[in-house]
Amino acid sequence: QVQLVESGGGLAQAGGSLSLSCAVSTDITRAVYVSWYRQAPGKNRELVAGVNRGGVANYEGSARGRFSISRDNAKNTLTLEMNNLEPDDTGVYYCNLRDARWLEFWGQGTHVTVTE
Repeated sequence: QVQLVESGGGLAQAGGSLSLSCAVSTDITRAVYVSWYRQAPGKNRELVAGVNRGGVANYEGSARGRFSISRDNAKNTLTLEMNNLEPDDTGVYYCNLRDARWLEFWGQGTHVTVTE
């Protein structure tokens, strides 16, 4: 069973920065795709950014140009650097891993709150 543990959430002011980290219990290089999702209050969970096995990253919506996703294969961690934060970035951020069998694993989530 793959375990994902997020950390780094918290409170930030608009315009500030936060860094989220996800510790992966397995060899992250075996993952087909690892990503971050956000669930804002009262909304569905949505993809924020992801990176595939080849290291190619993709970003959704407002994350483009402000967030940076990276994977450290030696440490089996996934990081999301969030800059120029906006109140709409508020939510619970979840780490997701999809393996070669196309099974998905989720972390427990970390809260991010951005104030004006």
